[in-house]
Amino acid sequence: MSEHFYEPRLGHGLPHDPFNAIVGPRPIGWIASRDSAGVLNLAPYSFFNAFNYTPPIIGFASTGWKDTVRNIEATGEFVWNLATRELAEQMNASCAAVPPEVDEFVLAGLATAPSRIVGVPRVAAALVSFECRLSQLIRLQSAAGTAVDTWLTLGEVVGVHIAEHLLVDGIYDTAAARPILRGGGPADYFELGERFKMRRPA
Repeated sequence: MSEHFYEPRLGHGLPHDPFNAIVGPRPIGWIASRDSAGVLNLAPYSFFNAFNYTPPIIGFASTGWKDTVRNIEATGEFVWNLATRELAEQMNASCAAVPPEVDEFVLAGLATAPSRIVGVPRVAAALVSFECRLSQLIRLQSAAGTAVDTWLTLGEVVGVHIAEHLLVDGIYDTAAARPILRGGGPADYFELGERFKMRRPA
């Protein structure tokens, strides 16, 4: 089997960096936050995932110290909203590079819904939302110990909102939500595809 090998520090030699496409498709961290003056922010992050069961912890990485990270550091709160096929265009609109005083909820034409525990509102149309409190804010570093301009924000999920139709006999139906996932390339997204079942060995 022939292969393409590269050392990232020397460049990949391809038309587009394949790293994002290989580690994918990935769930989208559609993060709502509020600054200390009360201005709302809503932004999608492609480096996002769940990291722990008990307590439930999710996290996302921001390349650069962006409004979302600054807001969460200041207030200690944020909300993750499930990005689904029906909300794909609004999610995409919310990633526009705009000044901090611009409310991306308004920009994307999205209504808010109040959270029950944290002071940050949810995307009203989102089928699932996690209310979160900041647990750790970590600046990433290279293997050599050099600081990287990327910030990992981890939050404990303290409240969960789920649309009732997604609970089938009490079990969450992932496919029914039609979550969208980030692929590689400059514009690749996926809708959750065909499902199959496979049990873990005993």
